[in-house]
Amino acid sequence: MEFRAELMDKSAVERALVRIAHQVLEKNKSTEGICLMGIRTRGVPLARRLAANICALEGVEPPVGELDITLYRDDLSRIADAPVVERTNVPFPVEGRTVILCDDVIYTGRTARAAMDAIMELGRPDRVQLFCLVDRGHRELPIRPDFVGKNVPTAHTEVVAVCLEETDGETCVKLFENK
Repeated sequence: MEFRAELMDKSAVERALVRIAHQVLEKNKSTEGICLMGIRTRGVPLARRLAANICALEGVEPPVGELDITLYRDDLSRIADAPVVERTNVPFPVEGRTVILCDDVIYTGRTARAAMDAIMELGRPDRVQLFCLVDRGHRELPIRPDFVGKNVPTAHTEVVAVCLEETDGETCVKLFENK
Protein backbone atom coordinates (compact mmCIF):
# COMPACT_ATOMS: atom_id res chain seq x y z
CA MET A 1 0.00 0.00 0.00
CA GLU A 2 1.16 3.47 -0.84
CA PHE A 3 0.81 6.27 1.72
CA ARG A 4 -1.29 9.15 0.39
CA ALA A 5 -1.97 11.59 3.24
CA GLU A 6 -2.49 12.09 6.93
CA LEU A 7 -6.17 13.01 7.26
CA MET A 8 -6.17 13.73 11.01
CA ASP A 9 -3.34 14.17 13.47
CA LYS A 10 -3.58 13.48 17.20
CA SER A 11 -5.01 16.89 18.07
CA ALA A 12 -7.62 16.68 15.27
CA VAL A 13 -8.78 13.27 16.59
CA GLU A 14 -8.98 14.64 20.14
CA ARG A 15 -10.92 17.73 18.99
CA ALA A 16 -13.36 15.54 17.08
CA LEU A 17 -13.96 13.38 20.17
CA VAL A 18 -14.66 16.47 22.30
CA ARG A 19 -17.05 17.79 19.64
CA ILE A 20 -18.82 14.42 19.44
CA ALA A 21 -19.19 14.36 23.26
CA HIS A 22 -21.01 17.70 23.04
CA GLN A 23 -23.21 16.40 20.21
CA VAL A 24 -24.09 13.23 22.15
CA LEU A 25 -25.16 15.31 25.15
CA GLU A 26 -27.12 17.73 22.97
CA LYS A 27 -28.96 14.96 21.12
CA ASN A 28 -29.73 12.93 24.26
CA LYS A 29 -30.29 15.85 26.68
CA SER A 30 -28.21 14.17 29.45
CA THR A 31 -26.17 11.09 30.31
CA GLU A 32 -29.24 9.38 31.78
CA GLY A 33 -29.67 5.94 30.21
CA ILE A 34 -26.70 6.26 27.85
CA CYS A 35 -24.14 3.51 27.39
CA LEU A 36 -21.34 3.22 24.86
CA MET A 37 -20.47 0.06 23.00
CA GLY A 38 -17.09 -0.12 21.27
CA ILE A 39 -16.83 -2.42 18.26
CA ARG A 40 -13.58 -4.35 18.49
CA THR A 41 -10.83 -3.41 17.86
CA ARG A 42 -10.48 0.36 17.56
CA GLY A 43 -14.05 1.16 18.51
CA VAL A 44 -13.31 0.12 22.09
CA PRO A 45 -10.66 2.78 22.84
CA LEU A 46 -12.74 5.35 20.94
CA ALA A 47 -15.73 4.51 23.17
CA ARG A 48 -13.55 4.87 26.29
CA ARG A 49 -12.19 8.22 25.11
CA LEU A 50 -15.68 9.45 24.26
CA ALA A 51 -16.98 8.34 27.68
CA ALA A 52 -14.12 10.22 29.38
CA ASN A 53 -14.96 13.37 27.37
CA ILE A 54 -18.64 13.08 28.34
CA CYS A 55 -17.57 12.69 31.98
CA ALA A 56 -15.38 15.81 31.73
CA LEU A 57 -18.42 17.76 30.54
CA GLU A 58 -21.14 16.29 32.77
CA GLY A 59 -19.34 14.70 35.73
CA VAL A 60 -20.90 11.31 34.96
CA GLU A 61 -19.10 8.67 32.92
CA PRO A 62 -21.44 6.45 30.93
CA PRO A 63 -20.68 2.71 31.05
CA VAL A 64 -18.61 1.28 28.20
CA GLY A 65 -18.94 -2.21 26.76
CA GLU A 66 -16.83 -4.14 24.26
CA LEU A 67 -18.57 -5.82 21.36
CA ASP A 68 -17.11 -8.58 19.18
CA ILE A 69 -19.17 -8.88 16.01
CA THR A 70 -17.17 -11.66 14.33
CA LEU A 71 -19.94 -14.26 14.39
CA TYR A 72 -22.52 -11.72 13.16
CA ARG A 73 -20.65 -10.79 9.99
CA ASP A 74 -22.30 -11.67 6.68
CA ASP A 75 -18.89 -12.25 5.05
CA LEU A 76 -17.52 -14.62 7.70
CA SER A 77 -16.96 -17.50 5.27
CA ARG A 78 -15.00 -15.18 2.97
CA ILE A 79 -12.60 -13.80 5.57
CA ALA A 80 -11.48 -16.95 7.41
CA ASP A 81 -12.06 -20.68 7.75
CA ALA A 82 -11.49 -20.45 11.50
CA PRO A 83 -12.28 -16.89 12.59
CA VAL A 84 -10.73 -15.60 15.79
CA VAL A 85 -13.52 -14.65 18.16
CA GLU A 86 -12.61 -12.12 20.79
CA ARG A 87 -14.65 -11.51 23.88
CA THR A 88 -17.80 -9.44 24.15
CA ASN A 89 -17.76 -7.68 27.51
CA VAL A 90 -20.94 -5.83 28.40
CA PRO A 91 -21.17 -5.67 32.23
CA PHE A 92 -24.48 -3.77 32.23
CA PRO A 93 -27.97 -4.32 30.81
CA VAL A 94 -28.80 -2.71 27.46
CA GLU A 95 -32.55 -3.10 27.99
CA GLY A 96 -34.23 0.31 27.87
CA ARG A 97 -30.97 2.24 27.28
CA THR A 98 -29.63 4.40 24.51
CA VAL A 99 -26.72 2.42 23.09
CA ILE A 100 -24.12 4.44 21.24
CA LEU A 101 -22.16 2.14 18.95
CA CYS A 102 -18.58 3.36 18.44
CA ASP A 103 -16.42 2.39 15.49
CA ASP A 104 -13.38 3.82 13.75
CA VAL A 105 -14.46 3.85 10.08
CA ILE A 106 -17.81 3.34 8.38
CA TYR A 107 -17.61 2.10 4.82
CA THR A 108 -20.27 -0.32 3.53
CA GLY A 109 -22.39 -0.30 6.70
CA ARG A 110 -22.08 -4.06 7.17
CA THR A 111 -20.06 -3.81 10.40
CA ALA A 112 -22.70 -1.53 11.93
CA ARG A 113 -25.44 -3.97 10.87
CA ALA A 114 -23.59 -6.87 12.47
CA ALA A 115 -23.09 -4.82 15.65
CA MET A 116 -26.81 -4.07 15.85
CA ASP A 117 -27.54 -7.80 15.55
CA ALA A 118 -25.09 -8.48 18.40
CA ILE A 119 -26.69 -5.80 20.59
CA MET A 120 -30.18 -7.21 20.04
CA GLU A 121 -28.92 -10.54 21.37
CA LEU A 122 -28.10 -8.75 24.63
CA GLY A 123 -31.52 -7.14 25.06
CA ARG A 124 -33.82 -4.52 23.61
CA PRO A 125 -32.40 -1.00 23.87
CA ASP A 126 -34.70 2.01 23.54
CA ARG A 127 -32.54 3.26 20.69
CA VAL A 128 -29.22 2.67 19.00
CA GLN A 129 -27.07 5.55 17.78
CA LEU A 130 -23.89 5.22 15.74
CA PHE A 131 -20.62 7.14 16.12
CA CYS A 132 -17.82 6.66 13.59
CA LEU A 133 -14.60 8.64 13.66
CA VAL A 134 -14.38 8.57 9.85
CA ASP A 135 -17.16 8.19 7.27
CA ARG A 136 -15.59 7.27 3.95
CA GLY A 137 -18.81 6.73 1.99
CA HIS A 138 -19.68 3.82 -0.35
CA ARG A 139 -22.55 2.44 1.73
CA GLU A 140 -24.06 -0.88 0.64
CA LEU A 141 -26.75 -0.81 3.35
CA PRO A 142 -29.05 2.05 4.36
CA ILE A 143 -27.10 2.90 7.51
CA ARG A 144 -25.99 6.41 8.44
CA PRO A 145 -24.01 7.41 11.53
CA ASP A 146 -25.56 9.87 13.99
CA PHE A 147 -22.15 11.28 14.92
CA VAL A 148 -19.12 11.59 12.61
CA GLY A 149 -15.66 12.91 13.37
CA LYS A 150 -14.70 13.51 9.73
CA ASN A 151 -16.27 12.80 6.34
CA VAL A 152 -13.66 11.66 3.83
CA PRO A 153 -14.81 10.89 0.28
CA THR A 154 -12.67 8.01 -0.95
CA ALA A 155 -12.17 5.76 -3.95
CA HIS A 156 -12.80 2.03 -3.57
CA THR A 157 -9.05 1.50 -4.04
CA GLU A 158 -8.17 3.66 -1.05
CA VAL A 159 -7.82 2.51 2.55
CA VAL A 160 -8.49 4.67 5.61
CA ALA A 161 -6.37 3.59 8.57
CA VAL A 162 -7.22 4.86 12.04
CA CYS A 163 -4.29 4.56 14.43
CA LEU A 164 -4.81 4.92 18.18
CA GLU A 165 -2.26 5.04 21.01
CA GLU A 166 -3.99 2.13 22.74
CA THR A 167 -3.68 -0.23 19.76
CA ASP A 168 -1.02 1.24 17.46
CA GLY A 169 1.25 3.44 19.57
CA GLU A 170 0.17 6.66 17.81
CA THR A 171 -3.05 8.57 17.20
CA CYS A 172 -3.85 9.70 13.67
CA VAL A 173 -5.88 8.86 10.57
CA LYS A 174 -4.02 7.99 7.37
CA LEU A 175 -5.06 7.44 3.78
CA PHE A 176 -3.40 4.77 1.62
CA GLU A 177 -3.78 3.66 -2.00
CA ASN A 178 -4.23 -0.10 -2.23
CA LYS A 179 -2.54 -1.04 -5.50
